[in-house]
Amino acid sequence: MPLTPETLPRHELAGLDVEVVAAANPDAIGIAGTVVTETTKTLGVEGTDRVWHVPKDAATFRFDLPAEGDSESQSVRVRGSNLVARPARRTEATGDSKWR
Repeated sequence: MPLTPETLPRHELAGLDVEVVAAANPDAIGIAGTVVTETTKTLGVEGTDRVWHVPKDAATFRFDLPAEGDSESQSVRVRGSNLVARPARRTEATGDSKWR
């Protein structure tokens, strides 16, 4: 399955560039970097000087999707509440999943 704005919640997020664009904690807004870890409830974002652990359910993220083929790179806003799940369960291709 190609990585598109529609399929982003079903893909591995590690390695994608991300920025926190809205959050319950105003100090989290503006955190930007590369996703290096993901748990059920947090994203680990590696910035210039540290790794930030941002709660998924209390933030909105902007992911930069890499360009594929002739297409241009895209930015996608995703509510963190749509990502709250074990990464393996969220990205599975079979079985009962609300993300399919």
